Amino acid sequence: MTRTIYNFNAGPAILPRPVLEEAQRDLLGLPGVGLSVMEISHRSKAFEKIIQEAEQALRQLLGLSADYHVLFLQGGASLQFSMVPMNFLPAGGSADYILTGEWSKKAVKEAAKVGKVSVAGSSEKESFSRIPRPEELRLDPKAAYVHFTSNNTIYGTQWKTEPEVGAVPLVCDASSDILSRPIPVEKYALIYAGAQKNMGPSGVTVVVIRQDLLERVPPGLPSMLDFRLQAQNHSLYNTPPCFAIYLAGLVFKWSIGIGGLATIDTINREKAKVLYDVLDASEFYRGTAERDSRSLMNVTFRLPSEDLEARFVKEATAAGMEGLKGHRSAGGIRASIYNAFPLAGAQILADFMKEFERTNG
Repeated sequence: MTRTIYNFNAGPAILPRPVLEEAQRDLLGLPGVGLSVMEISHRSKAFEKIIQEAEQALRQLLGLSADYHVLFLQGGASLQFSMVPMNFLPAGGSADYILTGEWSKKAVKEAAKVGKVSVAGSSEKESFSRIPRPEELRLDPKAAYVHFTSNNTIYGTQWKTEPEVGAVPLVCDASSDILSRPIPVEKYALIYAGAQKNMGPSGVTVVVIRQDLLERVPPGLPSMLDFRLQAQNHSLYNTPPCFAIYLAGLVFKWSIGIGGLATIDTINREKAKVLYDVLDASEFYRGTAERDSRSLMNVTFRLPSEDLEARFVKEATAAGMEGLKGHRSAGGIRASIYNAFPLAGAQILADFMKEFERTNG
């Protein structure tokens, strides 16, 4: 293929080209090892080096202190919907959940199978078009934890700052915006994220967990679902997703190499502005997220009719822009512009939007 395809898919998403090229070079044999990373033992010195370097690079990016453990697990963020309450929602206790989209609804559904869940805030009545305001949250100071989803891929909304929860542990599903900007990590007791947006391929889930939370894990949990056991075994209780961890480590190093999270944040804001400027100047397109809740990762909008939306997606695909159809539950258009997505691609889409409006408006 000689033409450039711009990948706007919500996930699995675009990976940095230098990372793919390095993985391609080393696929048949790691330097100094002679075997593929998919063939070496997860107990070998070679893989021990890979997972340790991946952890250290992630620690550097997030500014993690020694109080935090880094885990590389399987099962996706969806398994964390169950693991978090199994480990931290005690019998007779309650956990607060803030609803901002379909994934937080699924997290509530799974947690309710384990114990008592309280919906501390929701924007569902507004079709999840915004993030709940601080004064709307009904937080329980005795809650076992507060759970929120930092970015909502389907509806294109994102928390700009963390909810203020006092001394209650703050738990975050950051699957779709982790490593997209600096965060005050000290505010979080636990962060989990599937890798397939900003960190690597699908197959590995990163969990960052504070030591004091681990001390609350009850005895008797299934081994694979026990955070403390996973931390004690440094993510190597069983065979981990070795290749996915290897690629994630390359992405972490690439992120450091381009300047870290501050630089990535600047680039992401620039990309998003290119698209939001078109929406704000248009009466043809309608953004679905309220302005103060707009996501820098997923730009969502509607056209005057579903027929026009279908034509927009078809013509954009023909022009080399893949994955712009909105989620099946929300419709419309969704442009996912994660960390590895190039600014040039955002400009290409913006120009296409202007021309499509000129010829169809």
